[in-house]
Amino acid sequence: MVRFILTVTMSTLLLNAGIKHLTLNQALSMLNENNLEVKVSRYEETMKKYDIAKVEAKNFGTLDLELTALRSNDPGNVFGFKMQSRDATFGDFGFDQFLGGFGQAMADPNTGNPDFNSFAANMANPDFQKQLLNTKPIALNYPKARNHFLTKLTYKIPLYTGGMLTNYKKITQKLYNMSKLDTQKVLATKRFELKKTFYGVGVLNSMINKLSVIEGNIRKLKRIIKEMEKEGYAVETDYLEVDAKLAEVQAMMDEVKLNRKLAYYFISFLLNTEVSSIIPPKHNPKVPIVTKEIVEAQSLDIAKARLGRSITRNAIEVEKSKFKPKIGAFAEYGNANDKLFKYSKKGFYTVGVQVKWNLFNGGADKASLEKAKVNYLKVATQVKLAKQGMWLKARKLKSEIRIKNSLVRSYQRQYRFAHKVYETYKAKYREGIAPITEVLIKESKEIEMLMKLLKAKNDRNEKVLALQKLINR
Repeated sequence: MVRFILTVTMSTLLLNAGIKHLTLNQALSMLNENNLEVKVSRYEETMKKYDIAKVEAKNFGTLDLELTALRSNDPGNVFGFKMQSRDATFGDFGFDQFLGGFGQAMADPNTGNPDFNSFAANMANPDFQKQLLNTKPIALNYPKARNHFLTKLTYKIPLYTGGMLTNYKKITQKLYNMSKLDTQKVLATKRFELKKTFYGVGVLNSMINKLSVIEGNIRKLKRIIKEMEKEGYAVETDYLEVDAKLAEVQAMMDEVKLNRKLAYYFISFLLNTEVSSIIPPKHNPKVPIVTKEIVEAQSLDIAKARLGRSITRNAIEVEKSKFKPKIGAFAEYGNANDKLFKYSKKGFYTVGVQVKWNLFNGGADKASLEKAKVNYLKVATQVKLAKQGMWLKARKLKSEIRIKNSLVRSYQRQYRFAHKVYETYKAKYREGIAPITEVLIKESKEIEMLMKLLKAKNDRNEKVLALQKLINR
C-alpha cells in the first residue's frame, strides 16, 4: 500500500513539474501534433473533404423508398386505391344495379318471362333509357372505407448537366486544397511564435546572466564603500546610493525572470503541454536566401491567391452551364395493397427521361456570367498584387535585418565601452578621485546599453524568423 501511495505521489509530482530542458526541435515536433489551433484547422480540412464526397454523390443519383398509409371513404380515393392495387371490378361501378335494369327491360310485362321483343321495345323507350342512365350506383358513390398502403422505390440520376457537376467537383476539391493551405499557414504562424519565444528566452537568459554580474559588481562596491567608510574615506550616503542602485537592478532582474516565466506559459499554451524549462538555441537564426522566384514558389499567401484564381475560372464554367440543357432519367417501381406489407405480383413501374432547358429568364444568367468573369479578373489581379506585396515584404524584412545587425554591432561596442568606463570610475572612486554619483551614472549607462543591445538582438531574431515564415521555412 505504501509503495502504491509513493508511486501515485511521484507520478503526480512529475505531471505537475512538466517537461524540462525542452529543445526547439522537440518543441516543433510536438507543435505539429499538439497545438489546438492546428487541430481545429485540420478538422476544417476534414469537413471540406466531405464536401467533395457530397458533390461526387450527385453523379450517382438518388434512390428513395416511400411508404404511404391511407384510409378513406371518398369515392374518388377508394376507386383510385382499387385501381392502383389492381383490385377494381365491374361491381365497383354499380353494375349490379345496371344489370338489374337490364333484367327488368327483358321481362315481358304480361308473363314476366324474358322476351327479346320486350327488351328491344324497352330499350327504345326514351323514358326507360333516362331511368336506366340516371341510376346512381350505390357501390360507386357510397363505397366502404378502404385502407391503402403504397410502397414506391424511385431512382433519379442526372445524365447531363452542362458541366455544372464537373466544375462543382473541381471547386470543392480546390476548396479542400485551400483548407490545407490554411492549415499550413496556421502551423507556420505557430512555428514562428514558438521559435520567437525560444529565441526570446535565450535573450532573457543572457539578460539575467548580465544582470547577475552587474548585481555582483554592485555588491562588491557596497563592501568597498563599507570598508572605506570605516577608514573615513566614504560617507553613509555613498552606501545608501549604491544600495538603491542594487535594489533597482534586483527589480529589473525580477521583471526579466517574470517575463521568462510568462514565456514558459506561452510555450505550454502553444504545445498544449506543461513546460517547466527549455534549452534555447545556442546560435542566432540564420537569414534564409530569398529571391523573387523563391518567394513566388514558397509563399503560402501567393499559393492561396493562385488557387482562388483557379476557383473563379471554374465558377465561370458553372455559370456557362446554365445556358445548356439539363437531362435526367428516373425509374419508379411501386406496389399497393389494402394491407400493410402485403406485397403481390401486381406492382407497377414508370420510367422516363426529362430534358429541361431554360430559354429565357430576363438576362439574369447572362448577368451572373459577366459577374463571374469580372470576379476572375479581380482575383487574377489579386494574384499579381500578392506576388508584388510578398516580394516587397521580403525586401523590407531583409533591409530591417541589415539595420538590426548594424545596431547590434554598434550597441556591442557601446556596451563594452560603457562597461570599461564604469570599471575605470569604480577604480577612481576607490582612489578618492571620482564621487560615487559618477560611478553610479556610468553604471546606469552600462545597464542602458546592455538593455539596448539585448533588445536589438531580439528584434533582429524576430525579423529573421518573420522572413523564414514568409517563405514557409
